[in-house]
Amino acid sequence: MSNNSTFAEIAAALEPAKTVLVASHLRPDGDALGSTIAFSLWLKSLGKDVTAWNEDGMLDKFRYLPSADIVSPPSGTGRQFDAFVALDTSVKNRLGTVLAAIDEPAVFVNMDHHVSNGRFGALNYIDATSPATGEIVFEFLKAVGATITPEIAANLYAAISTDTGSFQYPNTTARTFRVAAELIEAGVDVGALSQAMYDSQPRRRLELLRHALNEAKFCCGGKVASFALTMDDVARLGVLPEDNEGIIDHLRSVDTVVAAVFFEDLGDGKVRVSSRSKDKRVDVCKVCGVFGGGGHALAAGARIAGPLAEVEERFLKVLCDEVCGID
Repeated sequence: MSNNSTFAEIAAALEPAKTVLVASHLRPDGDALGSTIAFSLWLKSLGKDVTAWNEDGMLDKFRYLPSADIVSPPSGTGRQFDAFVALDTSVKNRLGTVLAAIDEPAVFVNMDHHVSNGRFGALNYIDATSPATGEIVFEFLKAVGATITPEIAANLYAAISTDTGSFQYPNTTARTFRVAAELIEAGVDVGALSQAMYDSQPRRRLELLRHALNEAKFCCGGKVASFALTMDDVARLGVLPEDNEGIIDHLRSVDTVVAAVFFEDLGDGKVRVSSRSKDKRVDVCKVCGVFGGGGHALAAGARIAGPLAEVEERFLKVLCDEVCGID
C-alpha cells in the first residue's frame, strides 16, 4: 500500500532503540507467535535488549518453536521501552494486557496482513495480500540484510504454514512457496517441524472434535455449519482455549458448506466468534465487522456481548443473509 512505511524506514527507526518490546494478539496462533519469536531473534542479533510478550504467554502447543521464550506481561503499569513492535494484530486492543503494562514508546511499529488493520502504529506496514505476517517478516529481514538462521527460519516456516492451512488457502501464492523454499534452505527440517505442528495433538483435542462433530448444526440449506462450545462443555472435556484452533475447518470441509462458524462462550458475558468462508462472494470479515470484529474476507472473528444462544441467532442471521445473497 502506498501509505505504508518502507522496510528501510522501519529499520532506521528501530536502529537507535536499546530496549524493544515485540508482541502479538491475544489468543495467539502460529503466525502470531512464530513472527514474534523470529523478529525478536533478529533484534537480539543486533545486540538489543528484547522482550517478547503475549497476553496468553507461550502456548504449550507451540513450544516446539525454537527459542520460544514469549511470556505474559507482568502485572502493573509503566514498563518503558524505546520501541514497540506489534505483529499480526489487526486491532490495537487485541494486544490485551500488553498495552496496560507499558508507557507509550517513542517508536511504535505495526506490521500485519489483515485487511481490517486499523494502522494504529506510528510506523505501519500492512499487506493484506500476504498470506501470513510471517511472510512479511521474512521480506523485511531479507530487505535489511539480516541473516536467516535455522531458528528464525523454523519460526517463520511455522508461521506461514499454519496461517495458510498447510499452503492450501487461496492467498497462498507462488511467492509463498519460494519463501518456504528459502526457509528450508536456511535450515528448516520440514518433516520434524510438520510432525510437531500437525501430528502431536493432545487427546483432549480429539474429544473436543468428537463433541463438535456430534453437536454441529446446519442451516441455509446446508450451506452454513456452526458449532457452539459452552462453559459446561469446557469443564467436562477439560479443554484449553488453544485446543479450539482448527476445529472449524472440519465443519468447513463438508461439500455443501459455504461458511462455517464456531461460537465459544468466554464466561465473561461475551462470546468469541470464529468464521470461515469457502466462497470469495461471502465475505466473513464484512459479517464480523457488523459486530465490531474483523480479519480476512475468508477468515474473520469477533467478540460479541450477550448470551451464547442470542449471539448465535444474531450472527447466523447476518451470515445467512450474505450466503443467500450469492444465489
